[in-house]
Amino acid sequence: MKKHLILAAMAALLAFPAVSLSAAAESTDAAAQAKQASEDHATLVDAKIAALKTGLKLTTAQEKNWESLEKVLREVAATRSARKAEARQQASDMLEKDEVIAGMKLGAKLLKARSEDLDKVAEAAAPLFSSMDEAQKHRFALLLHTFAGHSADQ
Repeated sequence: MKKHLILAAMAALLAFPAVSLSAAAESTDAAAQAKQASEDHATLVDAKIAALKTGLKLTTAQEKNWESLEKVLREVAATRSARKAEARQQASDMLEKDEVIAGMKLGAKLLKARSEDLDKVAEAAAPLFSSMDEAQKHRFALLLHTFAGHSADQ
């Protein structure tokens, strides 16, 4: 019987490094996936901003107001991305613990932050928008809607 216990203990000790290496590999994969997702998000933001600018067909006079809008769009996209990642983790923790009230409060906090983001974009866009012709205003509404998105992951 002692022999079986010793063999079982040795097998467990030999298996332990493989388990810890496997966990480390999964952790590295998760970090690589998170980095890739971040890079993908940045690429999509760049593409959407470029599409918005191209679609507006700005005049030389309008270009001076574009820079401040682009800066705000990038800032809002970056803060929203970070906020979403943090909220996903918090929501997961709350779900595991059945913290419904805390989850509702988190949702309210996220809606407030989204509202503040929209105010920032509106303030930055106002000077440019006021200089646009009707066709540009129409395209602005269409393209900005595409930029902001209304999907479940916002």
